Amino acid sequence: MRIEGKEYRTIWFDSGVVKIIDQTKLPHKFIIKDLKSVKDAINAIKIMEVRGAPLIGGTAAYGIVLAIQENNNPEFINKSAEQLIQSRPTAINLKWAVDRMMKKLLGINSDKTLDVALNEAKEICDEDEKFCENIGINGLKIIEEIYNRKKDTVNILTHCNAGWLATINWGTATSPIYHAHKKGIPVHVWVDETRPRNQGANLTSYELNEEEIPNTIIADNTGGILMQRGEVDMCIVGTDRTLSNGDVCNKIGTYLKALAAHDNNVPFYVALPSSTIDWEIKEGKNIPIEERNSEELSHVEGVDENNEIKKVLIYPKKSKAMNLAFDVTPAKYVTGLITEKGISEASSNGLKELFKK
Repeated sequence: MRIEGKEYRTIWFDSGVVKIIDQTKLPHKFIIKDLKSVKDAINAIKIMEVRGAPLIGGTAAYGIVLAIQENNNPEFINKSAEQLIQSRPTAINLKWAVDRMMKKLLGINSDKTLDVALNEAKEICDEDEKFCENIGINGLKIIEEIYNRKKDTVNILTHCNAGWLATINWGTATSPIYHAHKKGIPVHVWVDETRPRNQGANLTSYELNEEEIPNTIIADNTGGILMQRGEVDMCIVGTDRTLSNGDVCNKIGTYLKALAAHDNNVPFYVALPSSTIDWEIKEGKNIPIEERNSEELSHVEGVDENNEIKKVLIYPKKSKAMNLAFDVTPAKYVTGLITEKGISEASSNGLKELFKK
């Protein structure tokens, strides 16, 4: 996808260094950062220089590559793998990617380890890009149906950032939007601001602007009244972990959007690659929900009159804050799951049929 007219992916490998777009600086500054060690990769995941389940997985895969470059010793590599998995607990792609990398390295001679790991990390990223492109092709059908019926702009509400900045390219929730736009279907996106880190305002709107797709940022609590007014044709969100029964774990506030959509008969879709499906955990209550630093709530960042990024306190100094990063939307509120293999109902039978599990 494009930034200032130039095409980028969110992560790539160049001359022994992993290159990322530092998302903590967007939308005010566009900075490409070098990750030179596995500690750099872990830190990038922890402080959300990279974020979004598929991109976290890709970064973790390259983290294993950096670990091998640093110290091609099985003990060090295994320890690095454990530390990568622990860097953020909720997004299942992280563990999936590390496990896949380590499995690929089993029985490989040490002199070939780096080449094998690098090829596998690139394959994980290339695969995700293709998956996200296919998600867009499949989701496009839904937008086309709405447009053919409405004969007017399709209004889509999304939450958080499930765009190309959260993946390797295309995005999950945004991929059908990009495909519709490229096909000439008029779309407009209601972009949830998405407190506390404002990924919608800072990232989703930013990338939609770069692709010249009409969008409007709204406060997180505005979606309900827009649905009541008939100004939302469909909701489409991403997910950090979807269970085999169709329960969806995503950015905090997703559940409330699903409830509002259900009450107003607005279709609520979740877009995801198969790497985001957790086939092991059976109930949403067992998903580990990350509780992040309360400063993400009590402080906000912005640009001052000197074009410098500043962090300011917005809460009373003595106040406490609780910062749960995710919630779980029960499958009964999900109209369908848009995957690289097609669209399924949010249920065990639906996913098993689609993936022949």
